[in-house]
Amino acid sequence: MNTFRINSNPASALAYRNLSKTQSGLQTTLERLSSGMRINKTADDSAGFAISTRISNQIRGMKQANRNAQDTNNLLATAESGLSDISDILSKMRGLSVQASTDTLNDVDRASIDLEFQSLKDELTRIAN
Repeated sequence: MNTFRINSNPASALAYRNLSKTQSGLQTTLERLSSGMRINKTADDSAGFAISTRISNQIRGMKQANRNAQDTNNLLATAESGLSDISDILSKMRGLSVQASTDTLNDVDRASIDLEFQSLKDELTRIAN
């Protein structure tokens, strides 16, 4: 006659269950230590993970806004430089106009002033484009 026996060892089962819990906890702790983060996945802390994700997105958005502001500053600096150059050229052109309007100049002198005036006008066009 075959007898079928089931042996049960509650102490062994309890020890095995506790070992499994301890190994799971150790795995979580090692994961946190190796990453340096308290939350590594949603299961660690779903509310904390959601908050962390939102804050990370806000930080990325602020970094992009900062880059956009820096790009705008660079653009404005370039525009300011161009406007400064234009202002200088217009002042020179005004001076040449006043100089050309005097009665003491002859036609050759005026032609020379006009040549310089035209080159300044070409420079204005170059800066504007």
